[in-house]
Amino acid sequence: MADVVDLLALCRVRDPELSWHFIAREAQRPGGLERLLAGNASERSAQAETTLGILHASAATFEDRREWAAEVIESARADGYRLTTVLDDDYPVNLRLVHNLPPFLFYLGELRPDDAYSVAVVGTRQPSEAGLLRAQKLSRRLAGAGVTVLSGLARGIDTAAHEECVAAGGRTIAVLGSGIRRIYPDENGDLARRIADQGAIVSQFWPDTGPIHYNFPRRNVVTSGMGQGTVVIEATRTSGAKMQARLAFEHGKLVFLLRSLVTSQPWTRRFLGQPRVYEVDNVDDIVRWLRTPDEQRDRAQQRERLALAL
Repeated sequence: MADVVDLLALCRVRDPELSWHFIAREAQRPGGLERLLAGNASERSAQAETTLGILHASAATFEDRREWAAEVIESARADGYRLTTVLDDDYPVNLRLVHNLPPFLFYLGELRPDDAYSVAVVGTRQPSEAGLLRAQKLSRRLAGAGVTVLSGLARGIDTAAHEECVAAGGRTIAVLGSGIRRIYPDENGDLARRIADQGAIVSQFWPDTGPIHYNFPRRNVVTSGMGQGTVVIEATRTSGAKMQARLAFEHGKLVFLLRSLVTSQPWTRRFLGQPRVYEVDNVDDIVRWLRTPDEQRDRAQQRERLALAL
């Protein structure tokens, strides 16, 4: 518990140049948290240098930040929310494989090891009727195949994906662009509760954080990171779903573009032909590329061993 409080206290410094991603990467390495608390790190990068300087400059407030972090954890627990961090075994294994992982997740519901067998299903907030039907059909069949479906609880395609998984009795995880106490959009409050009953809702932000516009690209990072890949149902060239396809590609994840999307959106053709990018029109085209949870855990452990060797 003390280590978790220390980790959150490090993240509490109010400076836009402070890199939570660097803190997360360093903290999950053996002895990493102790190095951070001592003002050191094994990583050599611009983010590391800047963040260590900020932490050093703010050292006088560390005990106050520890007290604040302990209160946040206790308050969340009292309200029924749970917390996992990069220091914990239940931190999502797929998320450990990306360079810009968050240090912690507050969540409601349950995170399971078999959630590593997962993909994100995303798309526009203003879908066509055909797009909604495709999202529903695909999500229902993914749930039936035992795949955990990730999405962002947004209006449109995200809502359709979550709703269909819940109706099918499958697992779905909603990744929020706000704090765990601030469900957004408001009309999805009941859906969020139903998701938590048979999956989870998660947030990388402090519990009372509002749905600030610049949180949503960060939400896309986690939605991509928690899955083995991202399925884009319907998205224009300015859509956040297109951004997530790019993030998934940068993360080394799988990118699945529906054939109907490729036909209608020129931006998709720039992705096709790249490694790990596939044009698909059914669930079998997706499931055949997914690894088992054990294989994903092995990949994470291999990545950790390589990082230590370097």
